[in-house]
Amino acid sequence: MTTTWILNGLTIDSETGLTVKKHLKLDDGLVAEWLDGSAEPDVDGAEVIDANGKLVSPGLIDMHVHLREPGFEHKETIATGAASAAKGGFTTIACMPNTRPVIDTPDTVKLVSDKAGAACGVRVLPYAAITKNELGRELTDFEALKNAGAIGFTDDGVGVQNAQMMKNAMALAKSLDMPIIAHCEDDSLVVGAAVSEGAFAKKHGLKGIPNESEAIHVGRDILLSEATGVHYHVCHVSTEQSIRLIKLGKSVGVNVTAEVCPHHLLLSDEDIPDSMDANWKMNPPLRTPRDVEACIKALEEGTIDIIVTDHAPHSEEEKAKGMERAPFGIVGFETAFPLLYTKFVKTGRWTLGFLLSRMTSDPARVFGLNAGKLEVGAPADITLIDLDGEREVDPAGFLTKGRNTPFTGWKLAGWPVRTMVGGKTVWSEKQGILKSSEE
Repeated sequence: MTTTWILNGLTIDSETGLTVKKHLKLDDGLVAEWLDGSAEPDVDGAEVIDANGKLVSPGLIDMHVHLREPGFEHKETIATGAASAAKGGFTTIACMPNTRPVIDTPDTVKLVSDKAGAACGVRVLPYAAITKNELGRELTDFEALKNAGAIGFTDDGVGVQNAQMMKNAMALAKSLDMPIIAHCEDDSLVVGAAVSEGAFAKKHGLKGIPNESEAIHVGRDILLSEATGVHYHVCHVSTEQSIRLIKLGKSVGVNVTAEVCPHHLLLSDEDIPDSMDANWKMNPPLRTPRDVEACIKALEEGTIDIIVTDHAPHSEEEKAKGMERAPFGIVGFETAFPLLYTKFVKTGRWTLGFLLSRMTSDPARVFGLNAGKLEVGAPADITLIDLDGEREVDPAGFLTKGRNTPFTGWKLAGWPVRTMVGGKTVWSEKQGILKSSEE
C-alpha cells in the first residue's frame, strides 16, 4: 500500500465556514483519513508533504476547455493543455470537439483519450460533436461515441441552427442518458461582428453581437429540453436575457444547467482598451456592466451552476491580426482561481467555500463525476493553494502555448502550488510538471 500524509493543511469547516488546520492521509490514491491539526500522525514509511498552511482543496474541475489537438497543435496540444490545467490547480477537464478533424467518431475520441493518458496525469474527459463535422446537417453516432468514452455531445464553437436537428439530438441523447451541451448563438445575428453590441462597438464603429443572439437559442433549447427530458447544459452564459430564461426553465422543472467564465464575471465591454487589443476578443464577447452583475448574481443564486474557463489558446501571430480579424478566445487555466479568489473572496462578496463549490463539487454534481470532494474513499484529486502570496499575471511563464489573456499585469493572490491526481503529484511550484503514473 502506498501511503501519503499531507500535514498542516487548511480545510474549510463545514459548520463555521472557517479554515482549520488538519492532516490528510491518502492510501493507494484514495482519501483515507482526516486528523485534527493538533494530532501527531504516524508517518513512518509514508511520503510526507508539508502543506505549511496552504489550503487543501479538492482538485478543481473545468468542464469547458479547448485543447486544440488534433489539427491545431500550433495553438495547443493535449499535453501542453493538461500541463497548463495542472498548474492552474485543475485535476479534471472536459475538452470540446471543435478540432480538425472534429471529434465526431469513436476513433477521434480514442485518440484524445490515448493522448491524455500519455500526458501529465490530469483527467481529460472528451466531448463529442452533435453533428458530423459540426456542420449542423447530420447527427453523429451518439451510441458509438458514448461507448468510445464521450461524456456528452456539443457542437461548441458554433450553435446548432436548425431546431428540428437539435430536438432530434436531444431525444437521442436522452435515450442514452447523456447530456447536450450547447453553444448558444443565432448565426443570422452575428455575421461579421467581433465584439458585443455596446459601448465599445459604438465608439469604434464596429458591428456588434447583440445579447439576443445568445438568448434566442437558450430559450429555444429550454423548450426542446422540456419536450424531450434531456439534461441540457448552457455554455458560457453572458447575458441578462439568457439568465432570465434559464431561471424560468428551472422554475418549471426543466433539466437545465448552466456555466459562466471568469472573464464574464470580471470584465465588461467598457473595459476593452482603445488599442483594439485582440486579447480582449472572446465569444461570447464581453457584455455590459449590467450583464456582468446579472451573471454574478445568477451564480450566487444557483441559476448558473458552475464556473468554467473556456480555455481557448491561439498563437500570438493569430491574435496580432487585430480585433476584427483575430480569432475569438482567451486562455484561462492558469489564472482562473487567483482571479476569482482575489476579486470576490478577498473582497468579502463570496466565501471561500462558495467559490470552491462552484469549481469542484458542483461541476461533479452537474455531470455525475466521482470527483470534487475529499471524503474518505474518494479519489485523492487535490490542489494545494497559497491564499496569501501575491504576484502578477505574467503570460511568459504560462505552460499553455497560448499567451492570449487580458489579465496581464493583474496582481493576484490564491495561486495553486501543488496539484495531485489519484494521490500522485502531477505538478508542483518547485518541481514543475511531473510524469504521470501511466508513463
